[in-house]
Amino acid sequence: MSLAHWNRKFHRWGAVLIAVPLLVVICSGILLQLKKELTWVQPPTQKGVGKTPILSFEQILDAAKSAEQAGLQSWQDVDRLDVRPSKGVVKIRGKNHWEVQVDSETGEVLQVAYRRSDLIEAIHDGSWFYEPAKLWVFLPSALVLFVLWGTGAYLWWLPHGVRRRKRRKLAAKANEERRT
Repeated sequence: MSLAHWNRKFHRWGAVLIAVPLLVVICSGILLQLKKELTWVQPPTQKGVGKTPILSFEQILDAAKSAEQAGLQSWQDVDRLDVRPSKGVVKIRGKNHWEVQVDSETGEVLQVAYRRSDLIEAIHDGSWFYEPAKLWVFLPSALVLFVLWGTGAYLWWLPHGVRRRKRRKLAAKANEERRT
């Protein structure tokens, strides 16, 4: 079996094998690339009145609790805080993917919105489906994709290389005929 034949076979079956994981990565990657433009994916960051955060953690939690639709009642419901001093805002992200943006000086709730970017990121890396899927499905798919890139480049180059060799052979033959 020639290398070109093996490459075509691997290229065909490798593409079939990784089609679904690759489609998931491409679609979720497009959404992640556009997350700042699509408020459906990630709520835009609001601006507070000041630039210096002066609220205590308890005041931040109280402000987040006041936004009932976010459903945050205690620190156990909070996934993380994102402090943006330049914007004068603290983002409180709940484990339930709700985000409350609070003015870091006044404690006023500026925005309450559902944040999908973390969920889309988990889908993108495969951990949303099943944590080991990252290493047992998505990593092998990435490796197969890398080999597909290599075999595709080889298959693209192959006819160009054959034509180049033919041209060299004809040129060498023409030069030899001229000498004789």
